[in-house]
Amino acid sequence: MSKITCFGEVLWDVFPTHKKIGGAPLNVANRLQALGNDVIMISAIGEGKSGIELLDYIKEAGINPSCIQVHNEYKTGKVKVMLNEKGSASYDIKYPRAWDKIRLTEINKKAVKDSEAFVFGSLAARDDSSRNTLYKLIELAKYKIFDLNLRPPYYTKELLIQLMNKADFIKFNDDELYEVSGYLDSKYRSMEQNIQYIAQKTNTKHICVTKGHHGAVLLYDDKFYYNSGYLIKVIDTVGAGDSFLGSLISQLLHKVNPQEAVDFACAVGAMVAQSEGANPVLLRSDIDAFINPY
Repeated sequence: MSKITCFGEVLWDVFPTHKKIGGAPLNVANRLQALGNDVIMISAIGEGKSGIELLDYIKEAGINPSCIQVHNEYKTGKVKVMLNEKGSASYDIKYPRAWDKIRLTEINKKAVKDSEAFVFGSLAARDDSSRNTLYKLIELAKYKIFDLNLRPPYYTKELLIQLMNKADFIKFNDDELYEVSGYLDSKYRSMEQNIQYIAQKTNTKHICVTKGHHGAVLLYDDKFYYNSGYLIKVIDTVGAGDSFLGSLISQLLHKVNPQEAVDFACAVGAMVAQSEGANPVLLRSDIDAFINPY
């Protein structure tokens, strides 16, 4: 069991017909906890029913809630989710919300110091308050995992480069990889060349790129590992990348072979994409059967 701290947004994903609890770092935390890790979530909620329900969910998931702050002057996070005919999502992220105002405390500093890994994304840095807290916590972390999770207009080229330079592990999707490669003046066209270019530019030895239904590529200690994806019927893609990342982190921290780790993570991401919502319950036996159906 690994001790891991996740930082950033906790919120309600509001779909046309229903709402679900989400937020990329919370989705990652949920999958990490479901896989048997000891997870702390650093975030903030507002007062009122939606905040209480969110906090209850975090507790019921087994995630340590001691670093969830309650702000009476800001509302709990909310995102309007729109799905196209293929199940791919776009987002209207309300601002400002409680998770934009995460304060630095002795409790969350200790959580990061005591953890084997610290997971954060770019969206949580859209506001000065949470961004300043994040920068200070990164300085205390043993192993820093950066999930880009780009949501226009809530990031800048300068912010992404600064966070990448602080990270030990960077996770992109394929569109994000090429966008960032352009920021760094890459002249390469292939995915592998751009991954190696970013690794060199940011001094990062561990980089993973997800490719939707085509699987993922992992650069780990100068070697590439591949998974070509799994054939599924997509219901919605919300949270699939987050569960992928949580699964990959869990496997790698437990010293699983990187090839087995990326195969496992792609399977979990696919299983989430063929389910409704970001955090379906997945039994380990079902994941193993999905990977090896015969």
